[in-house]
Amino acid sequence: MRRLFLHTLTVLATGALPFASSAAEPGWPQRPVNVIVASAAGGSADVLSRIVLNHVAQEIGATFIIENRPGAAGNIGMSQVKRATPDGYTLGYGNINTLAVNPALFKQLPYDASKDFQPVGQMFAVYNLLVVRGDSPIRSVADLIARARREPGKLSYGAAGIGSSGQMAGELFKQMAGVDTMFIPYNGDPASLQDLAGGRLDYTFTNASVAYPLVQSGKLRALAITSKTRVPLFPDLPTLDEAGLKGYENVSWGGLVFPAGTPRPVVDKLSGALQKALASDSLRKDLANASASPGTPGSPEDFGRFIATEQRKWSDLIATAHIEKQD
Repeated sequence: MRRLFLHTLTVLATGALPFASSAAEPGWPQRPVNVIVASAAGGSADVLSRIVLNHVAQEIGATFIIENRPGAAGNIGMSQVKRATPDGYTLGYGNINTLAVNPALFKQLPYDASKDFQPVGQMFAVYNLLVVRGDSPIRSVADLIARARREPGKLSYGAAGIGSSGQMAGELFKQMAGVDTMFIPYNGDPASLQDLAGGRLDYTFTNASVAYPLVQSGKLRALAITSKTRVPLFPDLPTLDEAGLKGYENVSWGGLVFPAGTPRPVVDKLSGALQKALASDSLRKDLANASASPGTPGSPEDFGRFIATEQRKWSDLIATAHIEKQD
């Protein structure tokens, strides 16, 4: 699996994605489409976006050129999408952080996540794993909850920064389990996993694509997955819902948005191509090799309603968990 994943990264990391002239139709797109990804090149968001857009390019007859614009928790890249001319030739990658968490986490944003973008569709979903070190005496979710209740305020967990999907997963766990543990922010998942393996943390919630190789090697032990139901990629991993936290779900999702005002025929054409790509066995296989699942199919309106639901969910959690708003 690792060899396949690395091969995919090598093929897709060149910037422009293939142009399928035989599939082209009159009208949009008549020139390359710039895709702003508000994260660093080589990260999971970048790699997974390239995987999906490679298949969409073949469906629609387009050239997609990735422009990585990391910084400020994704706010720099998303503000660039907002300012772009809404002619169909600037597309944005939006995710759980930039579209759902950041509106409640930051005191001020350079964009309005509900008004400045036209949703197209969800591309992929990546689940977090609840993991402990390989030799930890904690062997189940029940063990972790019991120990946290016995030792309030003593256990610690880490995740990739304030407002990250890992922190949201951890705070939701604390709230639903009724436990008091300490959050330690890190600059990325690898650093937190290194401290976990070294015994400096008690548990973490982290991206499955990052953690699973360490689980396979025995350095970490996975207790649960943050999906609502079990997923085919990890059929033996129980969910936190199964472990007694009914309704628990935390998904790191990513999707496509245009600047608000983009012509509806363009939006519909890209949405249709995305749905066809997501239904293909080849894309599902490529995503599985990267420890991801295809996005939930649906119309642009469906994706918009999903974003609104996620905004309410994480806004409520940020408020009840008393997470400090960021400048």
